Amino acid sequence: MTKLSTLEVARKVGIGRATLERWLSNGGLQGPKTIRFGKSEFRDWTAEDVARVRNYKQQNYRKGRGRKPKPKR
Repeated sequence: MTKLSTLEVARKVGIGRATLERWLSNGGLQGPKTIRFGKSEFRDWTAEDVARVRNYKQQNYRKGRGRKPKPKR
């Protein structure tokens, strides 16, 4: 099982690291637990986490057009 960094996950999914961090801080996306190493915090991402980020991107992200419009009822 390979562990990925936040930057590597963002690149695999096709978004910026800042976008991924924003999704995590807003609570829209649940990330892996953070690991403290001295004063720094890290996340170890797995393949399952990457799939979850891809799914979230498909549902909520439209580059250059703002948020995806809600479906009309």
